[in-house]
Amino acid sequence: MKYCKNCVMPDTKPGVYLDERGLCNACRSQEIKSQIDWKERFKDLEKIVSEIKKQNHPFYDCIVPVSGGKDSWVQALTLSKELGLKTLCVTLANHLPTTEGIANLNNMIKDLNVDHMKINLKPSFYRSVRRKCTIEQGEPNWAEHCAVFSSVVNIAVIYDVPLIVWGEDIAFEFGGGQRQESTASAMEIDRSDLNKEGKVIEDWLDEDLSERDTFFYKYPDYEILKQANIQSIYLGHYTNWYGRKNYEEVKARGFSERKLGPLSGNYLSYDNIDEKLCEINIWFKYLKFGFWRSTDQTCYDIWNNRLTRKEAIKIVNDLSDQFPEEYFQDFLRFHNISETEFWEIAENYRNKDIWEFSGNKWNLKYPLKDI
Repeated sequence: MKYCKNCVMPDTKPGVYLDERGLCNACRSQEIKSQIDWKERFKDLEKIVSEIKKQNHPFYDCIVPVSGGKDSWVQALTLSKELGLKTLCVTLANHLPTTEGIANLNNMIKDLNVDHMKINLKPSFYRSVRRKCTIEQGEPNWAEHCAVFSSVVNIAVIYDVPLIVWGEDIAFEFGGGQRQESTASAMEIDRSDLNKEGKVIEDWLDEDLSERDTFFYKYPDYEILKQANIQSIYLGHYTNWYGRKNYEEVKARGFSERKLGPLSGNYLSYDNIDEKLCEINIWFKYLKFGFWRSTDQTCYDIWNNRLTRKEAIKIVNDLSDQFPEEYFQDFLRFHNISETEFWEIAENYRNKDIWEFSGNKWNLKYPLKDI
């Protein structure tokens, strides 16, 4: 387990490798971003918008997937207000939303004055798949990662909407893949960036789970997408993407951070605060790869010159061992898993290549240190 010499990202993150200088994918991406003429890039987006406006679609020009979070709020703001497209906001509903999440989504719709569609997945099916994903691959949120992209694209096909606008290109922006330059097209986002194991929703079916309930989990056939002439793009390809900048922009428009401050293990109080089932999923990264929220969040600020590596090391070492206890009981009740069962499941996913048991506790074999 080695760490980037510029930020604090370890090479255990899937897809990350350190170059001869000791820099990770994301730090190399920041070098590329610093050389981009963002005004010219934005003109490319304006050309796409201009062509769509010429098509004179009767209802919607674009779909923006939204959660009410800082980033999706900026996406919808850019497309609907700045660029003037008739925008349909689409949300894959959280089954256990937080108070802040509900308020921020409502405030966003009110602020932007846009139409909004919320997709509520069938609770029994969703719960069962989540439980299986927790037990069998230590990734409770696989169902969301599958459905959030597939559902939006299916809505675009049904309502004949020509453009879908996502946020950042995660494989380029955050070092989660081998892509060396950002891409304008997000049409294969489900395959290339998120579903690296190649699983499909049918892999989780049994005698109690019907294929008839899988519509929003399944990506449309690519021939259908070609015939529909739908473009799917990343806004982060055309703008200099930075989550803290997005937060500062929408805070003035009604977005609220978590009232009780950062969740356990978190450095930021405004990141991924809209629902209660996500933190355990992210914590599983700590068992598998030796890092989780505080590493991700401090890296964002290092890349944007808001934090030094030395400062980030202290933050990460102070926070990483914190367990996400705030919504733990909600998680157990939702999945019908006892606390004893949970810890048995969790230990199945501890990576013994990077963890060792000493001093009556588990410790990383290769702790984060200053260079």
